[in-house]
Parts: sequence; C-alpha cells; structure tokens
Amino acid sequence: MSGIPIFQVDAFTSRPFRGNPAAVCLLKAKREDSWLQDVAREMNLSETAFLVPQGDFFHLRWFTPACEVELCGHATLASAHILYEEKILKSRQQARFHTLGGPLFASRKNSRIELDFPVDPVARADGPRELTEALGCKKAVFIGRGRFDYLVELSGEQELRSLKPDFRKLAVVTTRGIIVTCRAESGEFDFISRFFAPAYGIDEDPVTGSAHCALAPYWADKLGKEELTGFQASARGGVVQVRLGEGRVYLGGEAVTVLRGTLLD
Repeated sequence: MSGIPIFQVDAFTSRPFRGNPAAVCLLKAKREDSWLQDVAREMNLSETAFLVPQGDFFHLRWFTPACEVELCGHATLASAHILYEEKILKSRQQARFHTLGGPLFASRKNSRIELDFPVDPVARADGPRELTEALGCKKAVFIGRGRFDYLVELSGEQELRSLKPDFRKLAVVTTRGIIVTCRAESGEFDFISRFFAPAYGIDEDPVTGSAHCALAPYWADKLGKEELTGFQASARGGVVQVRLGEGRVYLGGEAVTVLRGTLLD
C-alpha cells in the first residue's frame, strides 16, 4: 500500500525525547490547505512541516494544530535533518526553502545543522496590562516587541523557571507569542528563555527557533557578543547556538529522528 512518508524529529537536541518535536511530511505535490490542517491536527505537535520539491528549492509550510504560521525554526531544522538523513540532499548541499516568512536556508555543520533566518530586532514597547499579569511575574526588566512576539526580560533564572502563566488570559494578548528571557547564571549558557503561544494553540513551546531571531540581537547588544548559546528552559529543554550576520541570524542545533511512518492517503 502506497502512502506519504512522515517523520517525527526532536529538534535542538541530540537526545530522543528532548528538544522540540516536529512532524515532517514529504509530499510530491501541493495539497489543499484543509488537508494540511487536518494532518497537523492529527499529529498534534506544536508544528507539522510540509515539504514539496520545486527545482533547487523546497516549498515549506508549517501548521500548528490550530493554524498555519509564518515562521518556524525547529520544524525547519527538522525538515533539513530529514532531507540530509534520507539522502534527498547530500551533506555538502545547502537546503533552500520557499516559505511565508521569505527564503530560508540550512547547511550541515558537522553534527549540527545551521539555519539562515532573518533577524528580528526588538524595540521597547508598552505591553498591555494583562501581559505581565497573565505571566505572573513580579516586575519586568524590559518589555519589547519584534515582528512576531513580545519579549519580556526578567531579573533572574529562578523567577523565569518558576513562572506559571494563566494561559487563558495570555491568549488574549494580540501577538503570536511571548518570549520570556533572562541572563544565564551559569557559564554554560549566555541567556535562558521560555516561549508561550496560547493564541496559536501552544501553551508553552519546548524550543522555539524563530524566537531566537529576536533573542540573538537583543542579547548580543546587551552582552557585547555576536555568538551566543541559549537554553530554552521548558520541561523538555533545548540548546540553540546563535550568531549574527548582516540582517540575518544563524541558528545552530542538532536533531534526532524518533519515528518514521507512512501517512495513508
């Protein structure tokens, strides 16, 4: 019986059952949006990626269980990982993607894959009152907003790690998501973060690559470094290596396949 290859990949980790899981679906031709959304709802992961070959590029779309998104880092890393692992691309070839977020690229760098994404500068902003109330934080060091998300800096790791947001209240904040971050207190990482997107059907995302398009320039400016290591302190946890380029940010991470299957059609 023929079918559509589908994979589950844990991204931004070298260990199974850590990092951020994404489904990757390899299509021969485009499918209708309703079918893509149905598959994403069935997979019930923060993102399902759909790849269609188009010459030297791949058309790439991402769906949460609730809707399509404009930019996703971990599912792009998972997609590139599958293209290399399944030998659709050679290890020295660059993976090129057409997406709603613009052209994106990925390259294999030894055990890691490095994503080439647009930088997302954060400007200071007056967040709505319900933002800090819903997060349950005492006082924000900084509140800003990038292209997609609010960014809230807290004073330390203990407060960040112990946050228990009210997701019902947080869902009414008009933004894709909320990045909460602080300076790391150990020498292993430069900064720590968490990411909440209840309006998109994701209360807490385990590791959010696209959030690091904003975190990278924010912490590079504060710490005076262009290459940094971030840790996303979700229950699963994940590590993202970041470095700044000219209008771009490079996100490095590992990935591991945990499931291979066939989607019956």
